[in-house]
Amino acid sequence: MNEHMSRAKRSDGHGGNLDATVFATSRRLALKSRRRVWKMAALAAVFSMFALYLAWLEAYDAEPHHNDESPLGEAIAQATSVAGGVPGPGPDLVKRGEYLARAGDCIACHTSDKGRPFAGGLAIDTPFGTIYTPNITPDPDTGIGRWTDADFMRAMHEGIGKEGERLYPAFPYVEYTKVTDQDVQAIRAYLNTVVPVHYTPPSNKLRFPFNQRWLMVFWNMFNFDEGRFVPDPKQSAEWNRGAYLVEGLAHCEECHTPRNFTQGLKTSERFSGAIQSGWHAYNITPHKTSGIGNWSDQDVIGYLSTGVVHGRANAAGPMADVVSDSTQYLNREDLRSIATYLRSLKAIDRGESRMRADWGSPASDVVAMRGMRVSGVNGAQLFLANCASCHHWTGEGVGASAPGAYPSLIHNSVVGASDANNLAMVILHGVRRTTQDVDVLMPAFEGDLSDEQIAAVANYVTTQFGNPRARVSVEEVSRLRGVPQ
Repeated sequence: MNEHMSRAKRSDGHGGNLDATVFATSRRLALKSRRRVWKMAALAAVFSMFALYLAWLEAYDAEPHHNDESPLGEAIAQATSVAGGVPGPGPDLVKRGEYLARAGDCIACHTSDKGRPFAGGLAIDTPFGTIYTPNITPDPDTGIGRWTDADFMRAMHEGIGKEGERLYPAFPYVEYTKVTDQDVQAIRAYLNTVVPVHYTPPSNKLRFPFNQRWLMVFWNMFNFDEGRFVPDPKQSAEWNRGAYLVEGLAHCEECHTPRNFTQGLKTSERFSGAIQSGWHAYNITPHKTSGIGNWSDQDVIGYLSTGVVHGRANAAGPMADVVSDSTQYLNREDLRSIATYLRSLKAIDRGESRMRADWGSPASDVVAMRGMRVSGVNGAQLFLANCASCHHWTGEGVGASAPGAYPSLIHNSVVGASDANNLAMVILHGVRRTTQDVDVLMPAFEGDLSDEQIAAVANYVTTQFGNPRARVSVEEVSRLRGVPQ
């Protein structure tokens, strides 16, 4: 009997271990099965979202875009032509297309060598790597000579290339999607007449996974709404014309609106200013101190047509290029429409206590420094040696309000800004602005002055003639010097 009891205890103990092992194994299998179900569910959800997006695209593309036929309606009877002409074949269409290409500033991004306009190759640096702009001359092998009108239309409106590849938003299709079919066709007609250039730009240099173009599907879901401009019937024809230009062809938001973490536009802060290639594209909302709320319509028109508003601003950097290549060619009606639309934007306060052009007083350092021994790095001495011959030792400029005048540093929006970025960039890279009235040139000092010297000059200028709280460090000048232009 004792033997049977002992045998039973051994059997019970062995059976308990077996049950625990079976339970643990079953639990592991259940957990694995549960994880597998969750993974499958997650993949199915992602696939479903992707399928729904593709289905939406197909459905959307299948619908007629009635807005294309009359994008500005009664508000702008001639909005199919920003220039105001009548659509038609031949020279008139080409001329209209040239005007529209100017309004869109196509030449700026698609030209790296001025001897090869529209041949592409311009390097655009992004947080994800470098993108090189394509050749858009009618060369059949390296340009868009073999593109159909439908191919060109799809690129402009949907951000999709000839072979179905997703285009990167360095090409502003986010704004160009608003441009009417007729205007896109006119631009295409003009580009067909430019000199074909046989040139293949370098390949993009983007880090993985940003070099995977198909991922743009997801970027577009968050940052892109495809569709033509629809006029606001509550607004005037002039306002609608300005909105069509600013929001679409002129793509002003690309520089003047901050970016979100995906590098899409931060729509909650439209036109409130952003940094582009080291330059500060200023706030152009109608805020009285942070923006251009105290600018008159004539100030806006004058700035866009000449790059100068005396006592306020002088275009430099990328904005000087915009004036030279684009806005100086717009007719007065379109410039006034732009001013009207900008004045209607939501005013955004960036915290400035005074307008950028509301700072400064003349200097008298030249008297105090006469006979002084030059020692170390002194901003005032460097200013007198390098800047005073054009801007005068008082900082009041030379030439008064003549078209080719050397601008005053007093009541100057760059000198009175809350940061000294643009001032340092102007000293580093100079200014080149060519308009129908005058050719403006300021030499670059990047090869003549050290980072320490440029910082000293910039800080002297802001302290004496502008916003004394705007300072730039030697390290910041060094960083700005290295930003590709």
